[in-house]
Amino acid sequence: MSTSTATPAGTQWFALHTLSGQEGKVKTYIEKFKKTEELDEDILEVLLPTEVVSEVKNGKKTTKTRKLYPGYVFINMRLYDENNKLINKPWYFVKETTGVIGFVGGENPAPLRQSEVDEIRARIEAASGKEVPKVSYEVGENVKINDGAFANLTGRIDEIDPERGKLKISVSIFGRFTPVELEYWQVERITE
Repeated sequence: MSTSTATPAGTQWFALHTLSGQEGKVKTYIEKFKKTEELDEDILEVLLPTEVVSEVKNGKKTTKTRKLYPGYVFINMRLYDENNKLINKPWYFVKETTGVIGFVGGENPAPLRQSEVDEIRARIEAASGKEVPKVSYEVGENVKINDGAFANLTGRIDEIDPERGKLKISVSIFGRFTPVELEYWQVERITE
């Protein structure tokens, strides 16, 4: 039986609390130095769940990556031995990583339940390949159009299609309401 592709027994998922804005550095550091520290068998995976968010400012569409769980990184690792005692080397390596505040659970970290891991993975899968608008809209809301043939006009949202990222908006043209379909990023909320 080959063990090279099998998952080492005894690994569990844990949540790490990190300094705000340090999540990416923590993930990169652990992934980069786990081999040097001979912890490949103890640390399997480091997750930093993100989504792509789009926003319009001054008529320009921008996209950026937003963390789904700000201040947290998730790690699949062997932290306890078969007698349920903390294993010092991986414990101190992760705990002493710059940017890590500590394990959720403090000195006795509790592993995540499988349902929690499944939920995290589902959120990552749902966000994968999709652009999410930074602002969410509601039917009946008035918006200003920033892009396209109807730029600078205002309209009322009649329908929202989150799957396609589209809005159906009634725009008043020559005194009559005309329905137009626009993408989320082409409009902005009117602030009063």
